[in-house]
Amino acid sequence: MNESPAPLPPGPDSTRVDRWLWAVRLVKTRADAAQACRGGHVRVNDRPAKPASPVKPGDEVRVRLHGTTRIVEVGHVIEKRVSAPVAVRCYADNTPEAPPEASLPVIRRDRGAGRPTKRDRRVLDRLRTDFPPPV
Repeated sequence: MNESPAPLPPGPDSTRVDRWLWAVRLVKTRADAAQACRGGHVRVNDRPAKPASPVKPGDEVRVRLHGTTRIVEVGHVIEKRVSAPVAVRCYADNTPEAPPEASLPVIRRDRGAGRPTKRDRRVLDRLRTDFPPPV
């Protein structure tokens, strides 16, 4: 069945950034959104945002959460929390792709094996020079 997506709920021309972040499910609670704004982790159009800063369609919002920065463009303004499939359609995610993790062999010792011997250290040093750390 080829169903068209449900229309987006009507919304105002602009709304508070903390309310919008919560409504489109970028943060779990509105209090978390306000806290992120007060902590300097939210920027609207490359300016630090207070919780009451307005957002409107076309604005770029940068949110730093849990060690990652999300860059989204406001596509539709909503004030009430909506389902996840609808929320995703209210913004365009412009977050750059994370660089792939280098797959180097992980050097592990058995638990309780004690301090490495001189021979063990030489083997470890040889391994480290064969596989230099990623830059």
